[in-house]
Amino acid sequence: MTTPDQVLDHLSRTTDQIFGRDDFRDRLASGRRLRIKFGVDCTAPDLHLGHAVNLWMMRYLQDLGHVVVFLLGDTTTRIGDPTGRNTTRPVLTEDEIDRNASAFLEQVTLVLRNDPDVLEIRRNSEWYDPMTITDLIGQLSMVTHSELLARDMFQKRLRDHREIAMHELIYPVLQGYDSVALKSDVTIVGSDQLFNETMGRNLQSKHGQVPQTVITSMITPGLDGGSKQSKSLNNYVGLARSADEQFGRLMTLNDELIETWATVYTELPREQVEDLARRAARGGGSARDAKLELAEAIVTRYHGLLAAARSRRTFLDVFSERRLPESIPELSVTDLRPTMLDLVAAARPDLTRSAVRRLIVGGGVRLDGRQHQDPLAQVAVATGAVLQIGRRRWHRLKIEHGE
Repeated sequence: MTTPDQVLDHLSRTTDQIFGRDDFRDRLASGRRLRIKFGVDCTAPDLHLGHAVNLWMMRYLQDLGHVVVFLLGDTTTRIGDPTGRNTTRPVLTEDEIDRNASAFLEQVTLVLRNDPDVLEIRRNSEWYDPMTITDLIGQLSMVTHSELLARDMFQKRLRDHREIAMHELIYPVLQGYDSVALKSDVTIVGSDQLFNETMGRNLQSKHGQVPQTVITSMITPGLDGGSKQSKSLNNYVGLARSADEQFGRLMTLNDELIETWATVYTELPREQVEDLARRAARGGGSARDAKLELAEAIVTRYHGLLAAARSRRTFLDVFSERRLPESIPELSVTDLRPTMLDLVAAARPDLTRSAVRRLIVGGGVRLDGRQHQDPLAQVAVATGAVLQIGRRRWHRLKIEHGE
């Protein structure tokens, strides 16, 4: 049987702070199955390795038999968490919330065990929809105005002379009450959610429950060594991306971060992590080889050994020996002389046309090895031609003749 000290030691590798450590130790020692609250707002998810730190900690607890309660904040999503924002957030429709909830579940189960014995899925509309106004005011009466305004982002809003809407003030109370409704034992969050989850501890005490333990996880710099991983900064590795794309992005990591990323994003033994750090410090080919090993270890965690080894070979072939990848997806084309803008937009439907235009003008697109920088220029295409977009995307064109 795994002891409480062993659990804490395992989690310490990616833990920043623990609030309620003694309660957590007592709960683990009791032998009962713990309820691990994992609450998300149903905004559009694009999870990256930084988010997965918490997921792997929860997965470890699942493997010990504890239950992750995946709480979809459908009601609180309609309100909007002000965390890290200077303005209120747009309210989503019910259809948008449902689509985002499904996408969230699909991504988090890349790490979490999708087994009903250790994964419980709930929505906070279960308790908020039937709640009367009297009940709601009763919950709000347990929290003071000064407690809410102590929140850092509210203080910043006040300093910047920006409005704070009343619904934003009560958001932390609602998220805190989620812990009461779920009888949460522990929650693992980023530091940006500490205020809300501490509110949960406060409300649980007032409802006669043992306060949940709040574990905050380590935050690492992005690939560029600057801010934490962010889609807007394009310094992240997407959780749901292909093995090849993950591997390629990992090879752009700053050498100085190899030790940190190996510690946080892998389970490599400490001795191996230290060896990677020593080799990275030597620079040159030694650092590149260390980064190759790190990338392979991280990709293995999400895609398996064979896929990671294949991605390593592909990376070396493409970037070291300038070969094309062995497998290139096909792109069907019906227009024999499309504009470069239309051609790239068909290959990258995830990008806006403005983003496609910038990519082309910036020299990021080649057709059969020739760079094209005029978005509106018509190009002659043929079956078998290779379109390269950026450094890691290729498409082999296939002409589809209309009837």
